[in-house]
Amino acid sequence: MLKTIGQALFSTGLQYPKHSTLESKGEDYEVRTYEATNWISTTLTGMEMDPAMNAGFRRLFKYIQGENETKEKVEMTAPVTCRVEPGAGPACESTFTVSFFIPEKNQADPPKPTSPEVFIENRPQFTAFVRTYGGFSREETAREEHLKLAESLRRDGVEFRDQPYYRAGYDSPFKLTGRRNEVWLLQ
Repeated sequence: MLKTIGQALFSTGLQYPKHSTLESKGEDYEVRTYEATNWISTTLTGMEMDPAMNAGFRRLFKYIQGENETKEKVEMTAPVTCRVEPGAGPACESTFTVSFFIPEKNQADPPKPTSPEVFIENRPQFTAFVRTYGGFSREETAREEHLKLAESLRRDGVEFRDQPYYRAGYDSPFKLTGRRNEVWLLQ
């Protein structure tokens, strides 16, 4: 438990999903192809992303602390992603799917969640356009970075899907400097 809490607090020794980096047309983003992997996920709806991220993180943290059928503690990983499916209009709720990558040792047979709000998500191989930024990421910052990424892709004549988009965070809220955040748009 101390190892998991230490990883969550200090973002050290975390596993990441495997990906290859492809050549990019622009200097302000990367193109990555991620392998097919399993993630533990939860979906929430609401008007604001930050409260959904916090609630989703808490649900998933319970899962990795043993709230699963085998009562197995699962290592913390990075990034924590949030798939954002915007609502149809300005006053409509959006759908947020918060996810943790399942570590390699559990990929083939992840412990089944016991909470009905948590599920195993199999993400097939995908290619993402990735913009990296630092600091503490809040909803407004992620939205601005998402728009900058879309603008860069349009500038370079690259085809992409504008929705959904992903927000990815690699660091604990207790890490003060050298923070890494990303927004992803899918090919």
